[in-house]
Amino acid sequence: MIEALSSQKFSAPIIVIKKLHTGSLLLVDAQTTIRYIDPQSYKVQGGFKVKIQHDSYTSKVVDFCVEGKYFALITSEAKESRLYNGQSKKMLARVERHQGEVTCVAIDPKSKYMFSGGEDGRTFVVDIQSAQLAFTLPSHSDTITDIAFCERSHLVATASYDKKISLFHLALMTPRKKLRGHRSAVMKLLFIKSQRLLSVDKGNNVIVWDFANAKVLARLQGIHDDVRVLLEIKSYDLLLIGTKLGYVLLYDTKNYTLLSPKFIKLHAAITSMEYDEELRHLFIATDDSELCVYDILSGSVEMMDLLKEKKYAVMDAYLTKNPLLAYTSSYEVMQKIWEKSYAMGIKYLEKGDEEGAKKLLLPFGEIPAKNKEIKELMQIYKEFVKFKELALKGNFSLAYSLAQKYPLYKNSKVYLLMEAQWKKIFSQAQKCSLDPKAGLQMAKDLLTPYRGVSEKTKLVQELLTQGEVYKRFRLALGQKDFALCFELVKQHEFLQEFEDYEALIEYSYKLHEKALKALRLEDIHAASKIFELLRAFPDFAQEASEHLIHIEHRLSFYKALTEEDRTKAYALLDRHEELCETPEGQKLQEEWNSCAFQANSFAASGDISGVLLHLEKFMQIASKYHFIAVVVAWCYRVEIEKAIQAKHDLALVEKGIKKYILSFGLQDQIVSLYETFKVSYPESKLNFTKLPAGSLEMWRPQMIVKSILD
Repeated sequence: MIEALSSQKFSAPIIVIKKLHTGSLLLVDAQTTIRYIDPQSYKVQGGFKVKIQHDSYTSKVVDFCVEGKYFALITSEAKESRLYNGQSKKMLARVERHQGEVTCVAIDPKSKYMFSGGEDGRTFVVDIQSAQLAFTLPSHSDTITDIAFCERSHLVATASYDKKISLFHLALMTPRKKLRGHRSAVMKLLFIKSQRLLSVDKGNNVIVWDFANAKVLARLQGIHDDVRVLLEIKSYDLLLIGTKLGYVLLYDTKNYTLLSPKFIKLHAAITSMEYDEELRHLFIATDDSELCVYDILSGSVEMMDLLKEKKYAVMDAYLTKNPLLAYTSSYEVMQKIWEKSYAMGIKYLEKGDEEGAKKLLLPFGEIPAKNKEIKELMQIYKEFVKFKELALKGNFSLAYSLAQKYPLYKNSKVYLLMEAQWKKIFSQAQKCSLDPKAGLQMAKDLLTPYRGVSEKTKLVQELLTQGEVYKRFRLALGQKDFALCFELVKQHEFLQEFEDYEALIEYSYKLHEKALKALRLEDIHAASKIFELLRAFPDFAQEASEHLIHIEHRLSFYKALTEEDRTKAYALLDRHEELCETPEGQKLQEEWNSCAFQANSFAASGDISGVLLHLEKFMQIASKYHFIAVVVAWCYRVEIEKAIQAKHDLALVEKGIKKYILSFGLQDQIVSLYETFKVSYPESKLNFTKLPAGSLEMWRPQMIVKSILD
């Protein structure tokens, strides 16, 4: 468990902690006292009192927008919910229409709406700008317990005692799926990245959902206490779960495994948590009115010193206190040293130099897990000399047997040469087996050295006894009946050893590349035909099916445009975001076409101000993001190109290329520009293929900067 950097007592429990866009940390206590504090010095910068007491706050009874401008709360008697202006302190609206108590409130990430959920299963939605009731969400049959938002997908989710989760698309004002998987009341919700949703029920069962497909991906293990707070730390792919007994459990959101059941332990129930990405500080509030601050990478400085001193065992021991130290650069360097040493140790052992290997791996010998690996490695390679001799003498039966016993041998040059020889002989035997005269006997003679090799026996037997199967495979291949080809391979494993099969797999990769290129060129019909072929290839079947669904959406969209059904066209665009990338989408609004044309002319000269002047009014229209990104990217490419022509400083141009790829991805245009860059700056060591890459689909107007070179 990690220790707190600091702690502070308040007069009442802190029930909301939120890092505001202004940089301040917002604290709200159970008496609705609002404080703005400096997240570094923890000094109060301002605040005010609303004087509403909250005796129960396991659900969301107060919520602030991230700008701090608006907040919503439930009154003390829970008969109504209210919306306030956080700057003027004036009440803007109230919801008094619930039949029963109000149970939770929330403000969406865009600060457009206030949501009010109640015991009656209803969720009322107030438009913040007009302070009027805008609409209600589809009702649940029991109490609303939580409200959560997925900003990227324009979704709001509501949880209920009826054991269900309802999804609603805010941009379209239409209900989406209902998620069913809990056996008791659903109490908490949290959208996390990668289109995932976490839900917690009254029995503390936590489900990870692929909400787009309404599928359960995982159920978190190791929770034996009432869950009070969920918090995602996106930068480290982590999930923190705060409990009633004061524990903070730590999970990895890449594979949903429990990293630590006692990452932090406090003396009272956890009421709120917030993570400051900039400071790398975790703020935790508890039911006994305490606020604690933690450095989630506590011990990282010590790790750096230990790395310099090569005290690897001590570094490893630090992970028992704080498993997140595995995310530090120091630990990563240690792991790379270990991996390199381990690989080098194998080379020593392959040469018979056991002492050299031991000396090389000695610094890691005090780490229990690695010491075990070292001992196992030494034991494994005691028979490597024997394996090498058997392989060189052609005693393949015993050589392959040892390789099966010790899989590490399969990475050695000896094994790879042995496999290359096998492939060559098997290929010759394949050709011979097709000769109707003496071919079968010749094939048998060629394969004689491999008698007794268990993993080859079945292949040899099938080759010698099922020549007709191979002929059927070749015939199916010639007729491009790929479904039959793979069905035969599934039934007869030996076919995978044929060159024809390798050619088939290579062909599938070429088809895949061709299909993706057709998509990039908007040649939908060509892409559709290719993906239909790829559905027969197991490695691409799922992806091909998904692409075909998207293509079907596009064709429906084009049909709507052809029939001049603008309502349907817009509905399809809103329902299927990939349609926003098509050139046809630009034609939906004449005004857009005109402005886009003007913006293009400014982009051609690298004038970002001119681009923004003509596109600014479209910055809030999600269906226009892709097109705006294309124009802005063009403008930035011109800026980079001008910098190259003017022979600006190398570091400046490299910075521009890196930022471009991070924002827009590896487009053909930037690849071409990169070639020009390399000619002008031959001394550059920049490798664009290894840079973190974004995409036009992920680009947002907030990413626009005055200059890509700044």
